[in-house]
Order: sequence, then C-alpha cells, then structure tokens
Amino acid sequence: MARTADPRSSVNTKLHEKWLISGNHRNANETQSLDVEQDVSQRSQTHSYQDVKEHKGFVWALKLILYLILFGALAGKFLTDSYLWEYEGKWIRLRTYFPPPQLLFTESELAKYDGTDLDRPIYLAIDGDVYDVTKGKAYQPGGPYHLFAGIDAARAFGTGCFKTHRTHDLRGLSDAEIKGINHWKKFYENHKNYFKVGKVLHPPIDPSSPMVEGCDTKDKGKSGAKKDTVERRALVQDSNMHQEL
Repeated sequence: MARTADPRSSVNTKLHEKWLISGNHRNANETQSLDVEQDVSQRSQTHSYQDVKEHKGFVWALKLILYLILFGALAGKFLTDSYLWEYEGKWIRLRTYFPPPQLLFTESELAKYDGTDLDRPIYLAIDGDVYDVTKGKAYQPGGPYHLFAGIDAARAFGTGCFKTHRTHDLRGLSDAEIKGINHWKKFYENHKNYFKVGKVLHPPIDPSSPMVEGCDTKDKGKSGAKKDTVERRALVQDSNMHQEL
C-alpha cells in the first residue's frame, strides 16, 4: 500500500532550508562586518601614523626657528653688544602690536599739549597726524624744537622754514617738499620713543585765501636748500641723541 507524504515533513524541510539560508546570510554579514572593521582599523592606524609624522615635522621646524633666533641674538650680542643687532625700530615696541586708543583733537585742544603744562604729555602734529614726543627733550620748553609742540606745522617740515611756515596749509608745495613731509611722518612713526596718538581736525582752508608766502631770507637764507638739509640733519641728530637720555 502506497505511503502518503507527510505534510509536516515538507514544512520542516522548507524551514530547514530557510534556516540554512538565513545562517549563510548571517555568516556573510558577520564576515562583511569583520572586513569593514579591519579596513577602518587599518585606515585609522594609517591616519594616526601620518598625524604623528606631521606633528613631529612641525615640532622640528619650530625648534629650528627657535635655534636660529637664539643663534642670531647671541651673534648680535657678541658682534654689536646688542641682542637685536642695535635695531631700535617700531617692531620691538609693544605699542606696535597693542596701539593705544587713537584720540581726536581740535586745534585748541592740541595747543594744550605744548609742554607748558607739566601734567600733560607733549604732542606735535604733521599733516593731521598727532605724535607723542614727550621723551624728546628738544621739544620741551626751552628746547630748539619746542616751536613744533602743540601745533600742526606740516608745511615747515616740508620747506624747512621752521619759523614762518608753522602751518598745516600745504598749498603750493612741490612734490619734493611733500615727500619731505612724508619722510618726517615715517620718522616719528618708526621712532622708538615717539608714537602716534591720534589726529587733529583742521577747519577747511578757504581756497580763495592768500597762500603762504615763501621763506623769508632771514629764516632760510640765500642757500635755502642747503640750510634746510642742515636743519633736517640737526633735527635727526638731536632726536637720536635724546633717545639715549
């Protein structure tokens, strides 16, 4: 007598096949996950090695720079008796990197800083820019350049007429005289003892007003250009001398 197929056996067979398939998928997923973890681990190790290598390179470069600076300073001290090779410019001043708040002056306010009030610093202005020159004894009352204190005498710095051209009116100046004014502005900006503190506001100059006359012969002399050069050199030498005082 023929035996009939047991339905439960068929069902069990299908379940067994599904179990095998799911097991294979699980193994495949586990294998894939393991491969991914290994890949991530290898990449992490590679990046860590590169980071350490870059860090060591940066530290080495920084040490080299510090050694060069130290060697240069010691060489300067040995050769010039100055760690900075006698450099006294603005780049060694804290004010260069942390400038004081800039002030705004009227002409009358600027005039109060001419050195006659011992409780105030001494300021002078050139073409609107105001500089503190308190440490220069030549600008104090009785000094040879006190006539510049408390005023914008830009024209005098350009023409060399220190007595009659004490004004900010630059009309009619030559290119060479304008360059002379810019030269003196840089002189005060780069000076180790002088520094910019602000600006002065001048009333507008009436274009129809008379222009400043040329230098008086008593003021500048017949050899005006030569006398101007002598006065400029004297001003620089005087300022340099008072840097040491």
